[in-house]
Amino acid sequence: MSTNTNSITVKQATNSRLPDVDFDNLTFGSTFTDHMFMCDFKNGVWQDATVLPYGNLSISPAAKVFHYGQAVFEGMKAFKDENGKVFLFRPEENLERINKSSKRMAIPEFPRDLFFDALHKLLALDKGWIQGGVGNSLYIRPFVMATQVGVSASPADEYKFMILMSPVKAYYTGDVKVVIATKYSRSADGGVGAAKAAGNYGAQFFPTNLAREKGFQQVIWTDSNEHKYLEEAGTMNVFFRINDTLITAPTSDRILDGVTRKSVLALAERDGIKTDVRRLTVTELIEAAKAGTLKEIFGSGTAAVISPVSAFGYNEDVFELEKPSDSFATKFKKELMDIQYNRAEDTFNWRYPIV
Repeated sequence: MSTNTNSITVKQATNSRLPDVDFDNLTFGSTFTDHMFMCDFKNGVWQDATVLPYGNLSISPAAKVFHYGQAVFEGMKAFKDENGKVFLFRPEENLERINKSSKRMAIPEFPRDLFFDALHKLLALDKGWIQGGVGNSLYIRPFVMATQVGVSASPADEYKFMILMSPVKAYYTGDVKVVIATKYSRSADGGVGAAKAAGNYGAQFFPTNLAREKGFQQVIWTDSNEHKYLEEAGTMNVFFRINDTLITAPTSDRILDGVTRKSVLALAERDGIKTDVRRLTVTELIEAAKAGTLKEIFGSGTAAVISPVSAFGYNEDVFELEKPSDSFATKFKKELMDIQYNRAEDTFNWRYPIV
């Protein structure tokens, strides 16, 4: 995608809000750093790339994002090691995926060089917002939305690409209970399930609220045709350990190609753990739970990294899971975080140094 600028204008904040932040009491994704990035797509090119102080936008109520949902986003993190160096984790994957999501939603793709230049400038300015220590990180939210004014049902020809950054601690602090979906679906064949489209997540909130009313924190989504196959867990990819085989659903146009998911599969291969990327049925899962061969279920995603499941429900039955002494979830979480925080050799070249 072309751009009519070779540089990013930087407008630095006069006063930092950093001294006022209580880093011990952060609500995930609600506190934002001093700066953000903004770039507009007009007349067929990306232009006016700017790093500026974090603040509100002025946008027309007739902007097409509000009426037709042309909006996609990404989630990524920056980590600080013991020496104060800052790293991203597999950022090329995030750029590739937001452009894949954009293409599916008829949004122009964003230039690679401009994306990484923006990240470097933002993180250099707001490095102090990245706290050291395992569990602390800077959550980075790139997103793009349709800003063209008009309510005609057609793709917009003007967009705004932005990057926000938020200091965070752990997303989930404990194991979660999940319920298997038997009515509602996350996505359908031929739909936008593989895209990080904003509407995908908005549509999950209602069935998730119903699950919470029954004492579950998340939903394990099943296929929309028969509710027979297990696909994702909440906003995460999901893994099942039956005996010592790690099973996860193959990616498709319904299932997000998660960065953490593919990292877990790579670690498992390195560690000699058998993996099986295939469709797993609800019936198989319940049979394994009853037979005692279901050892673990865990979700994987950027926000939570690895989120173990302590129990799952199906119809009126609830199956409790005891964490095994050789937990794969614990193992992979440690291995991933050791790479992210520069505490272990990165044989995969996943770390991307910033400052």
